Amino acid sequence: MKQPLHYCAASTLVQMMEQGEITSESLTLYLLQRIKDVNPDINAVVTVAEEQALIQARAADQARQRGDTLGPLHGLPLTLKDTWEVPGMSCTAGASVLAEYQPEKPADVVRRLTDAGAFVLGKTNVPYYASDLQSFNRLHGTSNNPWDLKRTPGGSSGGAAAALAAGLTPLEVGSDLAGSIRTPAHFCGVFGHKPSRTLVSFRGHVPGPPGTLVQPDLAEGGPMARNARDLELLLRTIAGPGEALARSWQLSMEPARFTELRQVRAGLWLEDPLCPVEHEQINGFRKLADTLSHEGALVSQASHPLLTLERILPAYFNLLGSLLSGGLSSRQKRHLRMFALAEKPLRRMTPVTHGMAEYARGTSQSIDQWMRWNEIREKMRNEVESLFGEVDVLLTPVNPVTAIHHDQKSPQFRRQIRVNGETRSYMDQFCWIAFATLLGLPATSVPIGVTRHGLPYSIQVIGAPGRDLTTLKFAQLLEQHGLAGFRVPERYQTVSKEKHEHP
Repeated sequence: MKQPLHYCAASTLVQMMEQGEITSESLTLYLLQRIKDVNPDINAVVTVAEEQALIQARAADQARQRGDTLGPLHGLPLTLKDTWEVPGMSCTAGASVLAEYQPEKPADVVRRLTDAGAFVLGKTNVPYYASDLQSFNRLHGTSNNPWDLKRTPGGSSGGAAAALAAGLTPLEVGSDLAGSIRTPAHFCGVFGHKPSRTLVSFRGHVPGPPGTLVQPDLAEGGPMARNARDLELLLRTIAGPGEALARSWQLSMEPARFTELRQVRAGLWLEDPLCPVEHEQINGFRKLADTLSHEGALVSQASHPLLTLERILPAYFNLLGSLLSGGLSSRQKRHLRMFALAEKPLRRMTPVTHGMAEYARGTSQSIDQWMRWNEIREKMRNEVESLFGEVDVLLTPVNPVTAIHHDQKSPQFRRQIRVNGETRSYMDQFCWIAFATLLGLPATSVPIGVTRHGLPYSIQVIGAPGRDLTTLKFAQLLEQHGLAGFRVPERYQTVSKEKHEHP
């Protein structure tokens, strides 16, 4: 049976256009119809630029007829997270106050996509100001997970992950501050990559406020796809310096040091007492580790002073609190200071994620205090080099749970999750992504299985600073050996004959 066009790899679609099997216009019309048919149930795509997309598709087809090549993504339509500025389209970041905002200048990421020959078909949903692990807001409503509509696709790149899983787009570009690429990819069973620090320009991302030029601490933009090769294709497209910096430096990513699984040194960090992970996920990770060993990889329990959440979480949460403090009112900051003082007695009454007191302190700390924490972080970043002298990749969980049911209680600290029958803090979902975020390391979310409840789960592949191609190559090898890969959600596995036919 032919693979449905909407689930073809991006690289395959580009090749089909090159060979004349389809046109950019026919592909765009096909995806527009797919969005009309499927999106109402999941509400992943919140803005569609149909007329604008068709104009760009026809221009791409005309260029190809002239023999002109626009780039490696020539004629490819895709959706984009509604935090990236695209001229002629709204950029709301899920905030009603930005409902009418239409940028005039493209984000650097958008410029790079355009230079590669791609164009934006629509925008995907996010939480309010991209500030939650669930994608819902008053402006565009709630996004649902294609695997189970009663569950969230995650956040803040939740609409992006859901659109990929439902076959509404071949590629997406997310952004990640607190797992906002990796967790939605994990919840929806797709691939996501948080790049090394500043590898991808953040200019043109909302938040910060429209027009912000400074790259915020901890935050990175990165690719999302349904397979690892597309992930690398998209990273190579969007990575590199901003326009001014391009005068002084060029992108040169270090290639992976291995080409086969038997050459890989993989370290495991799968459990930590401060953040338990579902038993079924842990069993899946250990099964993967056993298979890797059978394939000849050198797999070992990673041992390093940094591999403890007790050391990582306070620094991560402090710097996160400092970054997000600008969006908090004086009243909210006062409440957080009170929480920091009362954290120990509160722990006896309700689950509290380790390090949250430092988050509270970070929202009101002085620049001198921030500089001390920043120096602690930089010393850790230097220290981590010795870990990656011993292993090529570090394998960890992404999130202690699979996709959670919708829970829109406010404020977020009122929410809780269940892990192995135990009630845990909602903020525990930040724990396993903190290591790579704090230290600016490349981290790839790779789907490796589906639970007995029919929900996908992923393993996080972390590499040394700047070794993005190493984690992506490992993801590709897992896929080639049948140890990882995207699976079509059950609700989309039965399609009519005409849906399989290419236009």
